Amino acid sequence: MLFRSNRRRGATALEFTLVGIPTIFVLISLFEAARGMWTYEMLAYAVREGTRYAAMHGQGCASPNACQVTVGQLASYVQTAGPLIDPISTLTFTTASGSAVSGSISTLKTNTTVWPPAGANAPGQNVKISIRYPFQTILAIFWAGAGPPLNDSQTFNLGASSTEPIQF
Repeated sequence: MLFRSNRRRGATALEFTLVGIPTIFVLISLFEAARGMWTYEMLAYAVREGTRYAAMHGQGCASPNACQVTVGQLASYVQTAGPLIDPISTLTFTTASGSAVSGSISTLKTNTTVWPPAGANAPGQNVKISIRYPFQTILAIFWAGAGPPLNDSQTFNLGASSTEPIQF
């Protein structure tokens, strides 16, 4: 009987290795997927709010109120709507004619260009705001050959966009 119990000593460590480690990986993966979905929803909400704000400040808003907005104000508005958005995220403002202003949030905040511009700010014309956000995941440490932890293999670009017609 003593001989039999000595043979079973390593069974617990082996069972944990075979079951515990994959279970931990699955849990980490679930948390990362949830974080990615939460980040995407935050981006979509922020861009949608920015587009609504721009759609309410078209040509009719300029006279007599002069309430047109600038690219910098819109970039700040989008970042305020999504407070955890990284300032290096790329925002793109596109008019109905296809002209676009693009750059990181931190550089666009100082842009004083009125948007939507004259000729593209009539009621009924569409305005579009899109964002590209560098989402970094911890799951890259499990990828063979991913390299050092701070390389770009663990960065995915999440994108969101919203289009609205100008109201005024």
